[in-house]
Amino acid sequence: MEALNLDYKNVPSKGTIAGAGVRKIEAVDVTKVYSTKKSQFVALNRVSFHVDAHEFVSFVGPSGCGKSSLLRIIAGLEPLTMGDLSINGHEIEGPGADRGMVFQSYTLFPWLSVRENIEFGLTLKGVPLFEKRAIADHFMELVGLHKFAKSLPKELSGGMKQRVAIARALANNPDVLLMDEPFGALDPQTKNAMQELLLRIWEKEKTTVVFITHDIEEAIFLSQRVYVMQAHPGTIRSEIAIPRGMRQVEDVKDSEAFVKLKKQIISLIGHHDE
Repeated sequence: MEALNLDYKNVPSKGTIAGAGVRKIEAVDVTKVYSTKKSQFVALNRVSFHVDAHEFVSFVGPSGCGKSSLLRIIAGLEPLTMGDLSINGHEIEGPGADRGMVFQSYTLFPWLSVRENIEFGLTLKGVPLFEKRAIADHFMELVGLHKFAKSLPKELSGGMKQRVAIARALANNPDVLLMDEPFGALDPQTKNAMQELLLRIWEKEKTTVVFITHDIEEAIFLSQRVYVMQAHPGTIRSEIAIPRGMRQVEDVKDSEAFVKLKKQIISLIGHHDE
């Protein structure tokens, strides 16, 4: 397995990035009701939030709070039942090239190489070969997989597969990157390395990120803001701003400020095993 070679000193602190403050996603009273022949289930009830341009925002909460349903609605994979949800001021009516999606499962095409997986969306768009190769080269270099361009997914570790999935999503130049527990299946060491890598990519590419996770430490470590959700029905209970400069603290996850934030979110969720 190839080891990640990251320059941790250049991973950004979570301060304001140029362009922040411009509203990218706006949700007002988003409600999602699943209906069967016998009953109805309210997954989301009047959920309102916003995400600014270039911002990294996470959603945390217990199982059943509707985090993944919310992300699928933003992606245009599911319709909302009631409410308003827009990107760049335009109502979301279905999937679009302005959104990239990374799931917990790697969703790679097993018969395509690393390069071909990353180029897949560009090929569908009819991007010229020279330009397509240049874009793929950039993102393979960014995620540290340029030496594995010809490898098939079965030849890669879990972390490497997820790096391919991230590169493929970013290669299409989305306005928003949607991530549904992308590191949930990884071992702790690989997960930590992927978190560091994602921060570096976020700073370099300035992509708006909406991140779903069960891991409170992960949410605090990565995000500028964290929305805390509660279940039955899924609603937003609180919005937590992550202080600027926290990433600059050595061993940040053991720092007093980090532990205090974690305890605060655990208390809000009401589940001590999250």
